[in-house]
Amino acid sequence: YTNRCAFFGDPTLLDISVLPLRPEADDWAFVFAGRNTLTSLRGQPGAPWRLAEADALWSLNRDLAVPLGYWGGKAAWAFSIPETTDTGLEALSGNLYSLLGRVEDSLFHAHGRAYQLLHWQDTHRYCGRCGSPTSVIEGGRAVACSDCSMRVYPRISPCVIVLVSKGNKLLLAAAAGYQKRFYSTLAGFMEPGETCEQTVMREVKEEVGIEVSNIRYFTSQPWPFPSQVMLGFFAEWQSGEIVPNPDEIEEAEWFDHGALPTTPPNASISGQLISHFLQAH
Repeated sequence: YTNRCAFFGDPTLLDISVLPLRPEADDWAFVFAGRNTLTSLRGQPGAPWRLAEADALWSLNRDLAVPLGYWGGKAAWAFSIPETTDTGLEALSGNLYSLLGRVEDSLFHAHGRAYQLLHWQDTHRYCGRCGSPTSVIEGGRAVACSDCSMRVYPRISPCVIVLVSKGNKLLLAAAAGYQKRFYSTLAGFMEPGETCEQTVMREVKEEVGIEVSNIRYFTSQPWPFPSQVMLGFFAEWQSGEIVPNPDEIEEAEWFDHGALPTTPPNASISGQLISHFLQAH
């Protein structure tokens, strides 16, 4: 395992190059009750459980354990327990988003992978082609139909997220339908047959009515809400006036770096795009 960690360059990252075969008492357990992740009140904030400790609290079904990889040198598994379960005083319960920016990025992504795989297996218990039950194969990397043998691997939805600038000003928008308003960069799912750059142009046009150019890739981030990968870009205003699409955007405007509204934390790719732009300007 030490050699595999050296390959990834960070011993705190979840190593998914090799998946464990069967749960053991001293392994790690990432436990979810519905959408809420359960973490121990002892040790590193947001850390998973030792499997034996979690098993003593909630009688985990090891036959339904989902292999995640290796974290901190030990095998790691994801478990789902009923949402109505009494979590007890030993556990801290909260939705996955509540961990963002409060725990190390590597630990947040480990929780994210656990939730994504649990969600994938839960939503693929039956074949999408013939309706027959599925079973887990390839050590947890896929599910297969018991009748027509169709295989399905974990689905990841690519999304673009873009910071649009106009000189020294940046375009931020408040999404429609949220009770607590905050301003963020624009984002949207890719459509079949599109390039990332085409998606950027289409989404910006659809959401705020302007044309953009000089599109540059920034970085990417897994986003487990429920199963996306965010592809970050910068773009520059080319033409048009801001006209928010009321179905998606409540308000959008150009902001000067000295008068920014409430924005996402730097743990999110939106926050990183904003911070990088401000540092460059």
